[in-house]
Amino acid sequence: MVRLTRSITRSAAVRAGAVAVLGLAGMAVLAAAGWAAEPQPWQLGMQPSATPVHERLNAMHDELLVVISLITVFVLGLLLYVMVRFHHTRNPVPTRTSHNALIEFLWTVIPVLILVVIAIPSFKLIYYMDRVPNADMTIKVTGNQWFWSYEYPDQDGLKFDSNLIEEKNLKPGDIRLLSVDNPLVVPAGATVRVLVTGVAEGVIHSWYVPSFGVQEYAIPGRLNESWFLVEKPGTYYGECNQICGVNHSRMPIAVKAVAKQDFGKWLAEAKKKFATATPPANPAVVAAAAGDRAAPAGADATPPGNR
Repeated sequence: MVRLTRSITRSAAVRAGAVAVLGLAGMAVLAAAGWAAEPQPWQLGMQPSATPVHERLNAMHDELLVVISLITVFVLGLLLYVMVRFHHTRNPVPTRTSHNALIEFLWTVIPVLILVVIAIPSFKLIYYMDRVPNADMTIKVTGNQWFWSYEYPDQDGLKFDSNLIEEKNLKPGDIRLLSVDNPLVVPAGATVRVLVTGVAEGVIHSWYVPSFGVQEYAIPGRLNESWFLVEKPGTYYGECNQICGVNHSRMPIAVKAVAKQDFGKWLAEAKKKFATATPPANPAVVAAAAGDRAAPAGADATPPGNR
């Protein structure tokens, strides 16, 4: 009977292991097939890395997946062992053991060591993500209800709004709920500092581009900072992932990375396209200036009440 029980346990463990391996292999294949710069139908796993930050995040994710898988298999093995080894048919009289110093020491120290092993690379990654290196350019992102505004402080204050393209206006190649009329354009291979904020009369938004590994909250009255370095030209999509109101789903993000020489050409065209018109003059100021010019020479133009 004992041999039969052990044989059944071993065969069940082998089958469970085979199923787990096949399942993980299938998930890896499907995930590799679905990776792209934008979400894909039936996608599993993360989008392919476009920045060094996301590469490190992805590596950390894979390492933690191995750790949690080993822990899960170990705990599952203990449960199966206890279910078979201490079944009531084999132990009609249960043990009265209530304390074991060695086991209690191990189940306290081992988890602590695992957490320390996880914490050290986690802190390094957090520091790497939070510390902005010497930037080649700065972009200011402002969250509105419900669209994004982009400003290039290094380029004479170039500024424009980015709005969702309505479904009826989509062209071939556009993506529903992701394509915008004016994407953010950056040079590939350049370190970009991103300053994220929200309008004073607005609500909290979140500027999130999955393939960049960048998520920064746009909080009214507060300026948050992040950075990215796009390694390859392409178009990368994201969305506001902070529930911000009725049109939350209509705040997509499109970032177009181009070669540096192409970025210079786009910059020249954008400055013409988004040139800020001179604001109309204030009538009161114009009238006051006209009155000053009309006053005779030597006359005291100061109102009596202000003398």
